[in-house]
Amino acid sequence: MVVGSNLSSQTMSESSLLEIYVSTDIETDGPVAGKHSMLSIGSAAYLADKELLGTFSANLETLPASVPDPKTAAWWATQPQAWSACRQNPEAPAVALKRYVAWLKAFGGRPVFVGYPAAFDFSFVYWYLTEFTGENPFGYSAIDIKTYAMALLRKPYRACGKQSMPSEWFDPVSHTHVALDDAIEQGQLFCNMLKANVGAQPAARV
Repeated sequence: MVVGSNLSSQTMSESSLLEIYVSTDIETDGPVAGKHSMLSIGSAAYLADKELLGTFSANLETLPASVPDPKTAAWWATQPQAWSACRQNPEAPAVALKRYVAWLKAFGGRPVFVGYPAAFDFSFVYWYLTEFTGENPFGYSAIDIKTYAMALLRKPYRACGKQSMPSEWFDPVSHTHVALDDAIEQGQLFCNMLKANVGAQPAARV
């Protein structure tokens, strides 16, 4: 996407209305934002036609007053490679989140958070954005993939886990518990679901 002073007001308006689906996965040391720390964040920005516009990832320093949740710590003990990946070169949250906001704004469209489950991941991202940057480019625009599956499959929510989804919704990628890897994986899943629902819809380019 190229933005310059020679763009017409109509073109710029169309650009600002373009939805950017920001598939996001986080890793934490507990279930409650603020009480526990977000250790890593990975985001992959997609258009509706599954074009990957860019990615973002950062490992974060833990919050000074936070204490890891014992159950979460026990789970991390079973995932040594993923734990090692999320503890490499951690940044101060204020530095990483300001960089994240700049990355989101650079696309020029309207970012829509996509998560699995969005109720968990978005709660941390929302808290960290407001705490360390004072702004949240997503607003309250968040899509939960499992809820979207519920609508497509016309089944009860708890019957719409990944094991119940059609195989053609999945690309051949692994779930590694590394934030960026999983953000890309679930972004591809979401775009495949979107295509199944509304068909391929190439986004307008500017």
